[in-house]
Amino acid sequence: MRNNIVHAGAHELQYEIREIVAVGNCLKDMGLDVCWENIGDPVLKGEKIPSWIKDVIKGAVDNDSSFAYSPTKGLAETRAFLAEICNSRKKVQITEEDIIFFNGIGDAISKVYNYLRKEARVIGPSPAYSTHSSTEAAHAGEDHIMYRLDPRNSWMPDIDDLRDKIIKDKSISGILMINPNNPAGTVYSKDVMEDIVRIAEEFDLFIVCDEIYLEITYNGKVSTPLSDVINGVCAISMRGISKELPWPGARCGWIEVYNRGNDPVFNTYIETILNAKMLEVCSTTLPQTVIPSLLSDPRYKEYHSERNRQYEAKSKYAYDALVGVDGIIVNRADGAFYMTVAFEDGALNNKQSLAITSDKVRAYIEDSVCNVALDKRFVYYLLGATGICVVPLTGFSCDIFGFRVTLLETDMLKFEWIFKTIAEKTKAYLNS
Repeated sequence: MRNNIVHAGAHELQYEIREIVAVGNCLKDMGLDVCWENIGDPVLKGEKIPSWIKDVIKGAVDNDSSFAYSPTKGLAETRAFLAEICNSRKKVQITEEDIIFFNGIGDAISKVYNYLRKEARVIGPSPAYSTHSSTEAAHAGEDHIMYRLDPRNSWMPDIDDLRDKIIKDKSISGILMINPNNPAGTVYSKDVMEDIVRIAEEFDLFIVCDEIYLEITYNGKVSTPLSDVINGVCAISMRGISKELPWPGARCGWIEVYNRGNDPVFNTYIETILNAKMLEVCSTTLPQTVIPSLLSDPRYKEYHSERNRQYEAKSKYAYDALVGVDGIIVNRADGAFYMTVAFEDGALNNKQSLAITSDKVRAYIEDSVCNVALDKRFVYYLLGATGICVVPLTGFSCDIFGFRVTLLETDMLKFEWIFKTIAEKTKAYLNS
């Protein structure tokens, strides 16, 4: 090319959750039966959508207006409905004008980071959710800045590490929280969230809180919404319907903006995001149309409670299956539908392996594990030996070796096989 047209941050755009699919598909072509535990799609894993939800959506399809453009911010009736839910908690008051719809949270993440000033950084948790960490790093053309989640403290944020990083790096302008957490499955305590808000107040930072899994909690844990603890800090909460309903294919998410009037710079930043959204005209109309009907239906609460009961049972089974394995750190998931396992320091080396019966699969795996992170090496051997496809923890911008697995499999016999097999193969790998 006459000029270099590649964005300075292009190398930061990595998404291991889907990148490993290419490896799995190659092994499928070799005859391996792959069990996809890499991505959080409840529908793909067999969850059935209740007929009453489908009936509400079918009714909206009969209305011609659901095929039209929506206003740029989203449907006024839906935004007013969501604002009322937030205001009912009486902690922070917003209006429909403080809510903006996007084509999924991924679209919102892109706008929130890419329309920051290049020098302004948002510090996020490690392990990180790849869409946040990659997009923030790409916007800056620099490595993502992270604070530590502690596997020996149920993956809770290390508040001292967060404070220390903010003091040392004056470019940090915002703090990212993901609660309930993906990939760790942790539900942050109210005290932890208040600690982070106090740090934001002290250093005059804004907060971004990804709350896409806010209602998916169990084992007696309940998420504290950001709106309950935000005080006067400028903030953005990210919400959506892709996990709660579940309807990931709807690509329907929104942001709730808190305290935008408290700082003129933050207010201008939000206006920039809205102006960028205007260039796209609007987000998908049909999913917006049905949100009030679905979320206010009396059947929704029980449906959601039953889903959480199922995740609770699976989280306990998964924990019990793995907790006795020497060489790993296991925390029970209490929210979202993921479980993250860390390896003890020194547990992994580049000589370990698993027996693979197929010569073609074994040759492919052995060739693929050259010069990769040690947890990725384990993940590839697990995939080749069993067909179980998990994600290496280093793929989540993390320097701790481990892996993430979902709690989504609806066939309980298969679910039990997955975790029994992971436990068995982890033992075998660490002892090889």
